[in-house]
Amino acid sequence: MTLTPAIGQGRLKARQARTAAAYTTSMLGGGLVFDHRHWACGEAEFRWSAPRHLIVLTERGSTGRTCVYSEGRLMHDGRDRPGTLSFVPAHAERSGHFRDADLVYTALWLDPALALPGCDRLAQLPMRINDTADAVVQALLTSLSAEMAAGRIPEPVYLEHLVSLVALRIAGAAPAAPARRVQGLGQRLLARLTDYIDARLDASLSLGDLAGVAGMPVDTFARRFKAQTGMAPYAYVIDRRVRRAQALLRGSALPISAVALELGFSSQSHFTSTFQRLTGTTPRSYRQHLRRDSDSSA
Repeated sequence: MTLTPAIGQGRLKARQARTAAAYTTSMLGGGLVFDHRHWACGEAEFRWSAPRHLIVLTERGSTGRTCVYSEGRLMHDGRDRPGTLSFVPAHAERSGHFRDADLVYTALWLDPALALPGCDRLAQLPMRINDTADAVVQALLTSLSAEMAAGRIPEPVYLEHLVSLVALRIAGAAPAAPARRVQGLGQRLLARLTDYIDARLDASLSLGDLAGVAGMPVDTFARRFKAQTGMAPYAYVIDRRVRRAQALLRGSALPISAVALELGFSSQSHFTSTFQRLTGTTPRSYRQHLRRDSDSSA
């Protein structure tokens, strides 16, 4: 069987190959392609390159042997194991072969033009195949995979934060406590941003949208917003949605499904899980508790 890669140019010839539970989604205006699949083969040979950076997490499974070459140099000769990460920079050609592969993996294909913190550093990195596990990146990608499997596409502002953090850690420069105090946004600008968010709680807000309102580069805005509020922008947006949800549950008879729709959640179950994570109770329990308190005080 000869396969053509989904992104880039090349081919993969495989014997006894099978793919299951595969889903591929383009997000962030096409700047991010998410690919998750279960792939197995007895033997495969491949050669390809792509115009995007590739980050791969092996979630489960292994190979009997994996050999990868780039520009005539052996980059890896060993086995794929759960938790290991691979990074292939855009336009780098790789070739090699797999033996006895049975893998579940998550891959991020990143457009080099993505204007997010950390992404600009990826072009300078060398290819790394089956690197030592990074617990933070593993947790982020595994969580994203679970969200996608449940049919929930996360908010753009969350995806941007996730991609930035993954890119920074892949580049070996995970954000740490700054040596000097980062200036906040100021109360006036924060109030303007909060009004902007509150007026668009049913929309998909991106980090770029919020940085544009603030008139700042994305990375500067993200740092100053965190310094001002103690929260990442995506977390602040979700917090405002849950606050609005509490007001609607208190002051209206809207069904919970309608509240979820009103606030831009992808489904009632997504709304319920988010609400419970932030408040410690479900929307239904929250409303029932309010009604009991109202009845007891009447």
